[in-house]
Amino acid sequence: MFTVILFYKYVAIDDPEVLKKEQMELCRSLNLTGRGIIAQEGINSTFEGKTEDIEKYIHHMQKDPRFNDVHFKKSEGTGHAFPKLSIKVRDEIVSLHLGERDIDPHCVTGKYITPEKLHDWFIQKKEFYIIDMRNAYEHKSGHFEGSILPDLHNFRDLPKELPKLSHLKSKTILTVCTGGVRCEKASGFLVENGFCDVYQLKGGIVSYMEKYPNEHFKGKLYVFDQRLVMGFHTYDPQHEIVGRCEACGGPSEHYINCKNTDCHRHFICCENCCDKNGQATCPEKCTISKSGNLVTSY
Repeated sequence: MFTVILFYKYVAIDDPEVLKKEQMELCRSLNLTGRGIIAQEGINSTFEGKTEDIEKYIHHMQKDPRFNDVHFKKSEGTGHAFPKLSIKVRDEIVSLHLGERDIDPHCVTGKYITPEKLHDWFIQKKEFYIIDMRNAYEHKSGHFEGSILPDLHNFRDLPKELPKLSHLKSKTILTVCTGGVRCEKASGFLVENGFCDVYQLKGGIVSYMEKYPNEHFKGKLYVFDQRLVMGFHTYDPQHEIVGRCEACGGPSEHYINCKNTDCHRHFICCENCCDKNGQATCPEKCTISKSGNLVTSY
């Protein structure tokens, strides 16, 4: 009887601190947990609560003209997806760190494509190229078939990956991410850099998976809460485990944290290898910082 909601909106927030206070009071009154980021450019949040309380939260938000058209993505909760409630004010609701070159989605962004239209593209075998804008460790448990998976350790690595994508500037490009917020800026960044036909998946991967479970998205979706991964109809024979244990190479969707606190990287380690090795360190050299991996973006 618990529900997790995921939502964002790029909209002018005159006083983020005031909205933060209002959101904290509202969430506490409904016993919601989760994370929120508020900036002058908008809001980006994910919360969990009893289903009836989540519906009350949505109803309250829809009375605010700034948020009455927000797309709330819903999934089944566990009651302990988040340990607490945290709402913070930041400079950006998703950090690309482009400074003066920052992308304003109100001015430049990719064209929206619905999950239904994307499904049609797959069926029609249309020529298009999916660029997955999530972090590298998110790709490993699940991704769209045929996706290009840039080596992103965090979202602000995108400019460094751009030269590897330049041969696709004249092609039809679709950017995807968990809930859509990263693609608002990522698709705009591609447009700004000369890509001619750029789309973004409306509602993100989670919206596609909800409508078309186990069709063209392989594996499970990494999520930024204590569920770690999420799937739909995972007992369906079409469900395919694409993740691989980084210790033995066997199929697995089981994430753990590297026990090296200077790394703390999320990686896939099957239950058998975890049982043998205890809380393991990642097979790679631990060179990625904790803050570089556990980013709050959806």
